Amino acid sequence: MKPLGVGLIGTGYMGKCHALAWNAVKTVFGDVERPRLVHLAEANPDLARSRASEFGFEKWTADWHELIADPEIDVVSVTTPNQFHAPMAIAALEAGKHVWCEKPMAPTFADAERMLAAAKASGKAAIMGYNYIQNPVMRHIKTLLSEGAIGTVNHVRVEMDEDFMADPEVFFYWKSEIAAGYGALDDFAVHPLSLLWFLFGHVEAVINDMVKPYADRPLKEGGRRAVENHDGANVLMRLGGGISGVLMANRAAWGRKGRIALQIYGSQGSILYDQERMNEFELYQAGGRDTEAGFRRVLAAPAHAPYDRFIPAPGHGLGFNDLKIIECREVIRAISGEPSSAIDFTDGLRIERTVHAMARSFSERRWVEVEG
Repeated sequence: MKPLGVGLIGTGYMGKCHALAWNAVKTVFGDVERPRLVHLAEANPDLARSRASEFGFEKWTADWHELIADPEIDVVSVTTPNQFHAPMAIAALEAGKHVWCEKPMAPTFADAERMLAAAKASGKAAIMGYNYIQNPVMRHIKTLLSEGAIGTVNHVRVEMDEDFMADPEVFFYWKSEIAAGYGALDDFAVHPLSLLWFLFGHVEAVINDMVKPYADRPLKEGGRRAVENHDGANVLMRLGGGISGVLMANRAAWGRKGRIALQIYGSQGSILYDQERMNEFELYQAGGRDTEAGFRRVLAAPAHAPYDRFIPAPGHGLGFNDLKIIECREVIRAISGEPSSAIDFTDGLRIERTVHAMARSFSERRWVEVEG
């Protein structure tokens, strides 16, 4: 396979994360051609120029349409704010490019549907940026579940908490606009939903309550602006196979930095995982002597592939950007037609459908069935 020509739209935190992954995927995995970083787009021309140099791209532009039209580009990374995902991803697909788009798909379900339709019409790979499912620990948890290590799962509880919106005096910015979506639910809770989809499949029904800790936030230019979406959500769920579930998300949780606490309870044991300690999980298996009963901590190690591609010894630990490199390899698999564990637009739309069912539940104050 010839080297992929890469275009990157957006140069913030996730833009840099994608650039790091494209730069490192050959070094880490060795079994792909080194991608060619062709073109970078950033609205600010000065920033575009400097980011292209820093990230290793050959060209830069302040007009993302110019990047889409570049015939040297095979795949486009879309890492802009949520409301721009749909027009950029659709334009790239219609131009015959593969797409790697950060989550969520789009603030409206109609736009997410348009994205999937464009992907199907193009025949190109269209992948969502859900890197937490690529953690070697998470992959092993899925293996344990498939092996029946904790028996039949009957309850799942997942909490996602961060504190970047905890201070009521944090300036108003785009994440508090309704144009960006419901708030914690789709900007945020889609990550734990991706884990639930990866491990258990379809969420069948939901009932949701959302909270808005602060009514308004200060503006940099003075005055205050009303917060337009919700920073917290509490959801009861029914999953397939009779599994009950709870999802709680909070963007205003002081002290929490990147917490996704996953608790899985079965007929013969339990599994606990926390994203803030992403290189370990805890396993409890019933049986044996009561005097030694308890959870045991399992550290990530070379036995948990593809940890071994990064580090030859256990306990040293991978990071967030390493998971993006693993995801990048899965994107390349999808582009080349190989089996891939990445979440494509088809499964991404299923996650979006769950989010919008949760929002509808909050609006109508009732249980809502989620279409399959």
